[in-house]
Amino acid sequence: MKPWVVGIIGGSGLYGIEGLESPERRDIQCASGPASDALLFGRLAGVEVRFLPRHGRGHRLGPTEINARANIEALKRAGCSDIVSVSAVGSLREDLPPGTFVVVDQYIDRTIARAKSYFGEGLVAHVSMADPVCPRLSAMVGEAVRAAGATVAQGGTYLAMEGPQFSTRAESELYRSWGCSVIGMTGMPEAKLAREAELPYASLAMVTDYDAWRAGEAGVQVADILSVMRDNAHLARESIRRLIARLPEGREPSPIDSCLDQAIVTPPTARDPAAVERLGWLLEGR
Repeated sequence: MKPWVVGIIGGSGLYGIEGLESPERRDIQCASGPASDALLFGRLAGVEVRFLPRHGRGHRLGPTEINARANIEALKRAGCSDIVSVSAVGSLREDLPPGTFVVVDQYIDRTIARAKSYFGEGLVAHVSMADPVCPRLSAMVGEAVRAAGATVAQGGTYLAMEGPQFSTRAESELYRSWGCSVIGMTGMPEAKLAREAELPYASLAMVTDYDAWRAGEAGVQVADILSVMRDNAHLARESIRRLIARLPEGREPSPIDSCLDQAIVTPPTARDPAAVERLGWLLEGR
């Protein structure tokens, strides 16, 4: 039974983790290129934690410029067993007002300009994304948010758009008609890449605004989003703290830990040596 090593990807408004023991920033060299920032290593409640600000310290990277492949690779190379993603989102439902947290369980990926897989180019694999998040980790995240005193919806569909512009009213209405709950710009391909890296993944989304679908209201403004984030960032940090403190002492294996065993299509004799070398951190002798 291997120990918990929890990777935290902080989104807008969450650029650090308070209370880490022995904090140390380390640059992780990745075959996929540079990650958004150095990883912050430390311990929280006796558990190893790795923190990565998705947009970089100072929020220097827009959603399309984020190298999600490098971010997930860096966390994998840093020994992470599981990943919790924190992000800001817009609401597509009346019953999810600003300030609500949503533990996402489904995605619709509408991004168009991002590298979405580690595979291809001489080595092909197809992982299942029917259930794109880890149910065990997501349940624990929901319990931690409730314990932190926040309002949380357990489950919801995240529409991932390219950005960086916000939705038109017509787009917002379309996504509502699809049954989407929240909309954001960074949940994909992050969740897909975490699955390919065999890392159980949970998404904690903080609602900062109603998107553009409410008649008679102004569209989304950055100032309003930042105001809600400032008011609720402490709840996100407290939720993470409580999650780490509540983890079981031993980490039982997850089916996601070995999902590549059934996903790689290209046999060893047909693999491009360059692809094998590039993905050595992920293949682990397969």
